[in-house]
Amino acid sequence: MPSLKDLKNRIASVKATQKITKAMKMVAAAKLRRAQEAAEAARPYSQRMGAVLANIAQAVGSDSDAPALMTGTGKDQVHLLVVCTAERGLCGGFNSQIARLARDHTRKLLAQGKTVKIVTVGKKGYDILRRDFNSLIIDRVDLREVKKIGYAEAESIGRKVIGLFEKGEFDVCTLFYSEFKSVISQIPTAQQLIPASAPAVAGEQESAAIYDYEPDASAILGELIPRNITVQIFRALLENVAGEMGAKMSAMDNATRNAGEMINKLTLSYNRQRQAQITKELIEIISGAEAL
Repeated sequence: MPSLKDLKNRIASVKATQKITKAMKMVAAAKLRRAQEAAEAARPYSQRMGAVLANIAQAVGSDSDAPALMTGTGKDQVHLLVVCTAERGLCGGFNSQIARLARDHTRKLLAQGKTVKIVTVGKKGYDILRRDFNSLIIDRVDLREVKKIGYAEAESIGRKVIGLFEKGEFDVCTLFYSEFKSVISQIPTAQQLIPASAPAVAGEQESAAIYDYEPDASAILGELIPRNITVQIFRALLENVAGEMGAKMSAMDNATRNAGEMINKLTLSYNRQRQAQITKELIEIISGAEAL
């Protein structure tokens, strides 16, 4: 049984931890609002970009002049997985859920005899995936020094992916991230980037209209598809930031409450042991007095 001093030190330690978790919860709550607004602001643009691409793609059809980023290489053998996670932990299962989705997808492709290459964005995703697929990771992007995710970071990742495609390094590229829904709900998502798939937004009737494109539709797609890839990566990064803050806020709230429960239990044990020690000392004093 621990001594009174040990219990007292442990109570002080748990109280210090509780202060830290409470402060981290407040910081995450402050950052969450800005991150959520940024993620929600990026959604209409990315969705509209998809609608425009779908409309122009219908005009191109199966034209041989269509950009390679839209039609692909015609093969489905080599897959590139871009896995976006957070740079830091203490956010519950946020990172592990994204990594699990990427890991399951990787194992499925390997079972089919496909070749898989992985690019990780974020330290936590790299740490998780390298345990099982270290030989498949061809590159990693470190954003720990970036205080606020901007379009420039997404553009750098987009150029890297497009450069690998132009070198013939892969046939299909899939982006993994977590879509923010609420503080307690983040949905791991897999989105195909190359070949570009841009479904029209529900309710759009623009496909019924006839447009003349200047320059031709293929040239427009050649400009828009690389930009769309960067936009989708940027949206994924923003969704991840919002999801990370929401998950961290929820995790730190649970940790704070658990610390409070532990403090109560330790305090109860401390008081019981202290009372038992006082009772024992009183019995010894009374017994000594009676012996005299």
